[in-house]
Amino acid sequence: MRLFAALPVLILAQSAAAGSTVETMSQADMMLARPSSLALAEAGRRYNSEAPVPPMCYTAIEGKHNPCYVCHQSSEDRDRPNYMGDGSLQEAYAFSDAGLVNHWTNLFVDRSAQVAAIGDDDILTYINQDNYADLPAHLAAQDWAGWMPDLQGYGEGAAAFDDVGHALDGSGWVAFVYKPQPSTFWPTNGSTDDVLIRLPQAFRTDADGLPSRDIYTANLALLELAFQDLEAISLPPVDEVEIGADIDGDGVLGIAHHIQRRDTFLGGAMHDPVTRMLYPEGTEFLHSVRYVGVSPEGEIATPHRMKELRYMVKSRFYTPSALASLYGNENQEKIDENLPRYIDLGDRGMDTGFGWTLLGFIEAADGSLRPQTNEEQFFCRGCHSTVGATLDQTWAFPRKLPGVQGWGYIDLKLMTDVPNKGQAMGEIATYLERAGGADEFRSNTEMRALWFHADGRVNHDAMAGKTVHELITPSIDRALALNKAYRVIVMEQSFVYGRDATITPPVNVHAEIDSMTAPTLPPEYRYAHDIRLEWPDAAQR
Repeated sequence: MRLFAALPVLILAQSAAAGSTVETMSQADMMLARPSSLALAEAGRRYNSEAPVPPMCYTAIEGKHNPCYVCHQSSEDRDRPNYMGDGSLQEAYAFSDAGLVNHWTNLFVDRSAQVAAIGDDDILTYINQDNYADLPAHLAAQDWAGWMPDLQGYGEGAAAFDDVGHALDGSGWVAFVYKPQPSTFWPTNGSTDDVLIRLPQAFRTDADGLPSRDIYTANLALLELAFQDLEAISLPPVDEVEIGADIDGDGVLGIAHHIQRRDTFLGGAMHDPVTRMLYPEGTEFLHSVRYVGVSPEGEIATPHRMKELRYMVKSRFYTPSALASLYGNENQEKIDENLPRYIDLGDRGMDTGFGWTLLGFIEAADGSLRPQTNEEQFFCRGCHSTVGATLDQTWAFPRKLPGVQGWGYIDLKLMTDVPNKGQAMGEIATYLERAGGADEFRSNTEMRALWFHADGRVNHDAMAGKTVHELITPSIDRALALNKAYRVIVMEQSFVYGRDATITPPVNVHAEIDSMTAPTLPPEYRYAHDIRLEWPDAAQR
């Protein structure tokens, strides 16, 4: 597909940290100056040819702040099938010429007046409305030819699942509990979310093709073992007689509460190998990104309204050796500063080039969900194909709370701040220290007041004993303000200029990178990182 030349970029601010004058534009002027995402798509224009480079990549690192380690990792000495080897991006802004300009101009808009004009009751009413339920009918009316949302009641969140995460409608979707990735998916920075997995039909049936909940539960646990390098793990109780195998290794067929590692899956998938850190072909994920809700009890919660609905399916299985070749090609493309390429599959989504197809829906101005435009969807490739930290292009499943406790709708109260694998300090505390703040731009003043000393050191005593929910959820006032800020972006339909729910422009962000003079990070501020976690007693869970 032809790549259109980027439209002129409205650079309206420079980072104060970079020694430039901050200049903001009124919302009305900005609206008049920029075409919406839909207008660009209708005109067949590409605004940002480097849309996969997300806004946080333009953070001002000041020679010591490093939020970049979360995504960018060297492939050296790492026994996993992600060979991206992009750890050098921790050191410097290694962008193509097109990427040196920060196209995410929504970062530079002051929305204070628009936020103040939206009432608290109005935004609470809005975010508690279900905009998922009507999506299948809307798509059918458009003669939609792609994947059709098929989970009943998903807008209601946890109410659509049983106690161990299986969808009540029998669709095969399963919710799991995972630790949100720093810091974009921390609720304190503007969004709540959930992630579901569904294995192909054969993994949900017995050898005769009959549905089996027990076999499906066991196969999900085997997949978890494949990502966590464990020999055994707990799972919801299953009947080994129905499964037809002694999965816990106790020598008898009975009710099993644990499963041992094995080379192949079970039931209808008995001939499919369990491959370390790779999903079977046909594996699906569903990810809803939502506003920050407030429960009737006054607690931060997951609301009904979705900002986005993201779907991905593993459309082709690549062996580790094949992936090594694909990643080698990708690394060379980046060295040559070639612009990212893509295969647009129309209603089916966008091919990542690594065996996955991505498809996204986003809020229309009236609050309903609509298919993303080509460029809006192109943005999603940045985190699901070309970064070194993912495991088989995914983030959430490798970070699942292990065993039976981790099957169910996401609940941040179930987790404490455990470290990443190979680390001693809790992941959240580590991020605060390395990034110098609670978000990439160090603009979250509420988190700074809670978890930092006045001199900028992390206050570990204040964080001690807190659940993940207590550590990364905002106050109600902040939640409402962030919801209002995002609602303004929705009304503008200005997603190609950025989706971050900022109220005032963050200071620590570059509007343009001078590759000759931009600060780099010395070796002592660059880190190895595994997105998996050191859960206590994981094998016994």
